[in-house]
Amino acid sequence: MAEIHDDIATEKAVHEAELRALDRPTIQAGASTPWGMAQVSRRYADGIVLHSTASHGGFHLAENANAIVHVLYRNNIEFYEEDCEWAKVAHAFPQLFTAYERRLADRTLRDFYPDAYERVTEVTLNGGQSHARDRQKFAERHRNDWVVIAAINSDHRPGLVECIATLGGIRGEVGERRFLVPRSDYTIGRHGFVIDPLKYQPYDGPSNFVTWARQ
Repeated sequence: MAEIHDDIATEKAVHEAELRALDRPTIQAGASTPWGMAQVSRRYADGIVLHSTASHGGFHLAENANAIVHVLYRNNIEFYEEDCEWAKVAHAFPQLFTAYERRLADRTLRDFYPDAYERVTEVTLNGGQSHARDRQKFAERHRNDWVVIAAINSDHRPGLVECIATLGGIRGEVGERRFLVPRSDYTIGRHGFVIDPLKYQPYDGPSNFVTWARQ
């Protein structure tokens, strides 16, 4: 455990040192962005500016800079929001980011853009390497199973969790079913809780869900 903390501390120190070496000056704010008017703007390089607004933010790339972004990652509108799409900018301009940021960008691209990532890097993502890819496989594997889309502790049956499930866990699907699952069993996996029909039978008793209670 101490080694893990040491590794984290070392990575943080290296990251902070690399940040100090990078030139990211604050420039005049007020630019128009898809998220509103920029309140703080930082220039990473000519034609590459990170804007922050009251609610969100992201990168704006000038036309010549945007042309460097890989075509499978490129946004034609030249803006890249700060939650996920920033990683596309980091991929195109790794020299403008720290080692920690580049590692985080790689993880973000794998998690949210697995198809493009595989084509760009010519690698195949295996289990645990991409949240989106694992989610796709989960959906394929359980498309005919009852997957919970909502759950609440039952006041009518203490110690049990009342669950609403649909086939494949697709919201908006007709044919919702309710199940009661012991709290000790209800451990949500990374992509959802699958009802075991051999352990949990459909339930049609009193409900804690408002919509069901009115039926």
